[in-house]
Amino acid sequence: MATFKEVPANAGPAQKLLGWIDNRFPATKLYNEHLAEYYAPKNFNFWYFFGSLALLVLVLQIVTGIFLVMHYKPDAALAFGSVEYIMRDVPWGWLIRYMHSTGASAFFIVVYLHMFRGLLYGSYRKPRELIWIFGCAIFLCLMAEAFMGYLLPWGQMSYWGAQVIVNLFAAIPVVGPDLALLIRGDYVVGDATLNRFFSFHVIAVPLVLLGLVASHVIALHEVGSNNPDGIEIKNKLGPNGRPLDGIPFHPYYTVHDILGVSVFLFLFSAVIFFAPEFGGYFLEYNNFIPADPLKTPLHIAPVWYFTPFYSMLRAITSEMMYALIACVAAAGAWVVLKARVGGLFKLAAAVAAVVLATLMLSIDAKFWGVVVMGGAVIILFFLPWLDHSLVRSMRYRPQWHKVLYAIFVIDFAILGYLGVQPPSAVGERVSQIGTLFYFGFFLLMPWWSRLGDFKPVPDRVTFSAH
Repeated sequence: MATFKEVPANAGPAQKLLGWIDNRFPATKLYNEHLAEYYAPKNFNFWYFFGSLALLVLVLQIVTGIFLVMHYKPDAALAFGSVEYIMRDVPWGWLIRYMHSTGASAFFIVVYLHMFRGLLYGSYRKPRELIWIFGCAIFLCLMAEAFMGYLLPWGQMSYWGAQVIVNLFAAIPVVGPDLALLIRGDYVVGDATLNRFFSFHVIAVPLVLLGLVASHVIALHEVGSNNPDGIEIKNKLGPNGRPLDGIPFHPYYTVHDILGVSVFLFLFSAVIFFAPEFGGYFLEYNNFIPADPLKTPLHIAPVWYFTPFYSMLRAITSEMMYALIACVAAAGAWVVLKARVGGLFKLAAAVAAVVLATLMLSIDAKFWGVVVMGGAVIILFFLPWLDHSLVRSMRYRPQWHKVLYAIFVIDFAILGYLGVQPPSAVGERVSQIGTLFYFGFFLLMPWWSRLGDFKPVPDRVTFSAH
């Protein structure tokens, strides 16, 4: 039986209404747990703006998406025309459409920076593994949402980009052709594909995305936020049971985030009003041409936020397969000769290496390109168990760790640049080296993350008022 809280007889109308709600819904409890009485470390810096900005962009995308759906026609014969109608005839339709298209790119910018902050400060380490897994699942859903939304304008790049990506699934042995047919709903990308993608883009994926975002925030508030020092503030409590190095999220960080929101909205508005296509990176020029199944664009490339992974896909050629087989053989040999594990495990590793090398020789390189592209995202889920560093934060790691992380960022940016460029011999070779470095960074992390001279971590967070 629920216990009802009595509201004082002399309470005002607002207090009485709140009391009535609290007796039926935990409004005040939720407010206290997640805002007023949620204690966050007092040394948050610039990198901690991007979590709240990601939530802001999500709301922007949902709101603008609702208004776009009011006028959009999910029909292959009408889709392109309906987008033009929104841009030209619907009052403020051009603004809503540009907010949505710019918001897609802004979402990825913010999420990439948010994930990089997690890498910098070890926000995926115990006890925050589940927060990181939820975050990676959000990233995966976001990629699916962006890909499906990319088809909806039914322009040339929408059509041919979807044609290329969906056909990649056909490279999967045995089930590939049937899987590609199921995704398309037809033998070619057409009206059935558009309707499938529209329903998933508007209903299915957003519901999953919202659930994951809620889970991400709940998990975060259960274990507490990390900080630039990587110190658990719950270990140092004051007489009142509150963390000595923590401050209530509201009003301190809600006010603090206003700065980040203000700068973001200024830049976001500047792009919308002055450069909504952003030189063809946010909206490709070919996408302002209606989809034509009989005319293939000279160079088909995905939107910029997919291009690092697209570069990895293109990097996997028949020649590259020999390099990958050599890596598999070297890994198997290391386990057998050097690893301090049981004989049974060594035998299993040797057999696995032989089987994998055989499969890599017998199955087409196109399939392994798809595996590498997917693996580049999936490997992020395992980061909490790959990093064996003695400390969380980059502040207290050896200097060369920082250099290695900087090279990783540069490598990712180069892969992204090559993904929008037409294929070339030099670009292919660079993307192959970049792909090997990307996977080497993570797969060798259990080894290199333990090396070097680590700085002593202080007992309390380091903070100077500003």
